[in-house]
Amino acid sequence: MSSFLQLILLLAIILLFAKAGGYLSTRLGQPSVLGELIVGLVLGPSLLNITHLSWISDAHVEESIFHLGELGVLMLMFLAGLELHLSDLARNTRVSAFAGILGVVVPVALGGLAGELFGMDFNHAAFLGLTLGATSVSISAQTLIELKVIRSRVGLGLLGAAVFDDVLVILLLSTFLALVSGTGGVIQILLVFLRMLAYLAVSTAFGLWLLPAITRRVARLPISFGVVTLALVVMFAYGLAAEVVGEMAAITGTFLAGLMFARTPEKSDIEDGFRALAYSFFVPIFFVNIGLSVNIQTLELDTLWFLLIISVIAVLGKIVGAGGGARLGKMSWRESLQLGIGMVSRGEVGLIVAQVGMNQGYLSSDIFSTIVGMVLLTTLVTPPMLRASFAQPKPQAELDDLQTKDKPEPKVDQEAQ
Repeated sequence: MSSFLQLILLLAIILLFAKAGGYLSTRLGQPSVLGELIVGLVLGPSLLNITHLSWISDAHVEESIFHLGELGVLMLMFLAGLELHLSDLARNTRVSAFAGILGVVVPVALGGLAGELFGMDFNHAAFLGLTLGATSVSISAQTLIELKVIRSRVGLGLLGAAVFDDVLVILLLSTFLALVSGTGGVIQILLVFLRMLAYLAVSTAFGLWLLPAITRRVARLPISFGVVTLALVVMFAYGLAAEVVGEMAAITGTFLAGLMFARTPEKSDIEDGFRALAYSFFVPIFFVNIGLSVNIQTLELDTLWFLLIISVIAVLGKIVGAGGGARLGKMSWRESLQLGIGMVSRGEVGLIVAQVGMNQGYLSSDIFSTIVGMVLLTTLVTPPMLRASFAQPKPQAELDDLQTKDKPEPKVDQEAQ
């Protein structure tokens, strides 16, 4: 079987089981993303390991699936941005700033303290804390879209907080590496900050003043799906520039690109085209690929307790930190809890930070495996926790009606009548 046939066979299996898992998850009252994540675990090296079966001989097939999944998360965050307006985010800047900053500071501090208590030296403990500070809201964004609350105060605050989180984690990572290596120092940190500001300023200016005119002109051209193609090109450019110029995560760039296109009259055409393309193909591959990249069997029993403790710290750190920040931003207790839960998932961002630590020698292979397990656990628990936090209690009038129905009807005295 040729390499291409191996790839399309695996893609057919992944898409079929992803949609089946998503359907079963919704039937059980959970977001579809949870079912797709579990399908990834079943198909991955933890159980079936479909990418390494005897008839899969091409070593690049797994890499191709990974890259298709990465396109899926870029499109998912673009769609999340397309749902919103800059004015909505601007009104929630206070909440986003507090939640984003405290959502990094608290888990980083708790993770560093846990590392010290487990006997790590300062550098290893500090880097462990940094991996807990990262957040990936792609899982939460998908859940909020399914719940139709992406434009609520919680959804707006969550997505805004993710931008602050991304900026702060990169700054802390750059600061740590500069101080430990002894090169660059303050100048290097300042340079990173200036590159972020330059990227945000240029991309926002282009999106506000040039992009609407370009979109209108392309819409008039006799090109099939010309505007959708333009949106794809701009999305890729924003994501690439975020990584190369701003030293930020590519998903932050694609989210910003979606925000820019949300202002254009062609928004509905772009949204229709992207939804069909993303949710039928790329996004399911992304969620399944998270499970495909994790091998639970590599986790040793002697590190299980450490994994559980780190995972609990990761969950509580975000709920307390980001949720506490949202509360400082004048959100209600319920909304603060919902936002804190939405920041729990580490996803690909946590893995990127951990990989840097592994390459630089600040994380051992055992600790890296533990972090991978933590990323998986936080990713799995976020959708059901987030859905439960948005579950509405039954109104009192409805409860009274139910109690009335349960009561036996009084007997009528026929003789008295």
